[in-house]
Amino acid sequence: MLSVDISKFLRADGPDKVTGSGRYSADISLTGMAHAKFLYAGVASARITTLDTAAAKAIPGVFAVLTQADVPDIRFGSVADRYLFAKDVVRFEGEVVAAVAAVDADTAQRAVDAIVFEYDALPVVNDIEAALEPDAPLVHEDWESYSARRIVMDRNIASQTILTLGDADAALADADLVIEGRYIADASHAAPIEPRGVVAQWEGDKVTIWTSSQVPFQARDGVCETLELPTNRVRIIVPHLGGGFGGKCGFHYEAHIAALARAARRPVRLVFSRREEFLAPDRRREGMIVELTTGLRSDGTIAARKARILLDYGAYSSDATFFPHMAAMHALGPYKIDNVYAESSAVYTNRQPSGSVRAPTAPQACWALETHTDELAAAVGMDPVAFRRLNGVDTGASGVSGQVFDAIGLQECITLATEDVGYGDVLPGDEAIGVAIGWWPSFPGASGAYVKLDSDGKGVIVTGAQECGTGAVMTLPYLVANELGMQPEDFELVYQDTSAAPYDVGATGSQTLLNNGIATIEASYQIASRLREIAASMLEAEADDIVLENGHAHVDGSPDTAIPIARLARRANHTGMLIGKGARIAPPDPKTSISAIGDQGVSSFAGPQFSCHAVRVKLDRDTGVARVLAVSAAHDSGTIVNPIGAAGQVEGGVLMGIGQALTERTEYDDKGRQVNPALLDYKLQTFADAPPISVQFVEVFTPDMGPHGAKAIAEAPNVATAAAISNALGKLVGLPMRELPMTSERVWRAIQAVGS
Repeated sequence: MLSVDISKFLRADGPDKVTGSGRYSADISLTGMAHAKFLYAGVASARITTLDTAAAKAIPGVFAVLTQADVPDIRFGSVADRYLFAKDVVRFEGEVVAAVAAVDADTAQRAVDAIVFEYDALPVVNDIEAALEPDAPLVHEDWESYSARRIVMDRNIASQTILTLGDADAALADADLVIEGRYIADASHAAPIEPRGVVAQWEGDKVTIWTSSQVPFQARDGVCETLELPTNRVRIIVPHLGGGFGGKCGFHYEAHIAALARAARRPVRLVFSRREEFLAPDRRREGMIVELTTGLRSDGTIAARKARILLDYGAYSSDATFFPHMAAMHALGPYKIDNVYAESSAVYTNRQPSGSVRAPTAPQACWALETHTDELAAAVGMDPVAFRRLNGVDTGASGVSGQVFDAIGLQECITLATEDVGYGDVLPGDEAIGVAIGWWPSFPGASGAYVKLDSDGKGVIVTGAQECGTGAVMTLPYLVANELGMQPEDFELVYQDTSAAPYDVGATGSQTLLNNGIATIEASYQIASRLREIAASMLEAEADDIVLENGHAHVDGSPDTAIPIARLARRANHTGMLIGKGARIAPPDPKTSISAIGDQGVSSFAGPQFSCHAVRVKLDRDTGVARVLAVSAAHDSGTIVNPIGAAGQVEGGVLMGIGQALTERTEYDDKGRQVNPALLDYKLQTFADAPPISVQFVEVFTPDMGPHGAKAIAEAPNVATAAAISNALGKLVGLPMRELPMTSERVWRAIQAVGS
């Protein structure tokens, strides 16, 4: 039970961020610090013939120049398909070939320009369908030597998942109506406002690295692996993080800068330019092709669905070998279907590697599916909302995995979102309302925390969790205060330091509050138990009768017996530390987990979240420009622990979804090079573009997930928005929108096609 009022709680990181006094990675400055610059491939596919750093090393003020020859010859990644620096070949334009540390950034850039880098061009694999042709060039000629356990690999197929239930072919043959659709989504970027920065400093044989990472423990492990260092010699500290949206997950450039700092014998700092932030990191949202075939019965129910999904993985597999599985689940959707077959393949190309951007694969796959769903409703003459009510899962229903759902709130979400936005109202001819539903799993996983109560009655929470702006870590003092009868302001946070805190998987997969909240509460239980024991001995009562509230302990029903918690803490600390430790370790459950990658069959989603987004859109038919006028977003994310924070996540996810729907697109030329790596050309949504967003929660207590029955929240709001906009535009244009984003040019061409 949550009894403390969180609305009055001041976030610990708030004052620093709003006053500008907070330090980010780029603000770290150390005595004698050198500045780093990278030499990038600049081409998408080539064999290195010459790499000579002698001239660069001879420039005054240059402290170190490194290539792959200067670091351990280790391949890394989920299938060990890459090196820290390019070796022998380059596979995308942003691949790091060499690194320089110099007295200042200008000198470092002059040294980069002085490196003699020559190559022979190789064929460019720039199209995911062409990459599957039998005679297509191989992005990785030696792929058979990679450690590809647990996944399927064949030529340019980096990873593949096949999901099956029932007999889709037979059910399609018996269906009363079969509808097919093909949908193409372009790649896009996470585009956090803060470009990444890394600073490394050696003290003896130990290195401390300050980095803008969402996953400091993963970054540490990557440094240890690639530089062959034991864990206790690598410390990762994350200052304030200026956004990530998944783009700062994984292991990036920490090892490059650590190696530079060791070679230069001084601290080294790297800060990306905006162009580098677009071109280099292996975390862009993958391009996708989705082909769907759905069989319908005459009563409008779905008999079968087949899906073929191709993901543009880019040049390296990063850590995303399970993304084909996620794409398949989202292309099948939260529907009642007894017969399904989905084949989902991640394909190597000579483009920037794909990776975890908010709700990876889900917005594109949901857009394709929900656009297709409106087509299905039209084919059987049903209202799109009524079709979703009929076929969408509900409590007790069985979904596309055969998973039988416990209490869920999808149907209630549909009701709330559509009623709130005025679905069914008479609208002007240039306006329409589109509706889409979506789902996203929770990810129970390992996380740890310590809670300490000092003799003055104030506490410290030490957590491995990472704060990337969501406020999830900032909710931990609220959870502890709720258990100990104190106030959130009574607790200090120590976090984002791998040497101080227990392990946490990081701010990825919406896991922070879900998992670390459980760990923190467990630690609080231990302290609460000790406080009750001490109070009981002082009050000559039973420990079970002691109540902790308002900063005091008293016998239940006797508030006049109250003893300040500070007094109890002083007594406890005279006889031993008043400290609790907690851990969230989620046991594997085959009924509620993601299946092994590459397995045939279907898996289920743990703690699935459900949503319905209803969007009102206005279209200028002369220009193809669409404007979102209002959004109603209803979510089942279990118990809502922090309503303000949860609503903020929905609002942010919706606005990001609007960008993905209408403007955000990574464009490439025929040589595999990005043509719009700048914010002037890559159009993000801003505050001025934000429509009114109504947020509503269907709170369904979900056991064995997050604290107090919560589920995850941060990624789900990004899933259904683009799909809802697509369906509104489909009504206004008169045909389905089958390319994402739905730019004004594409919408205008669709209008002309209908008119002709």
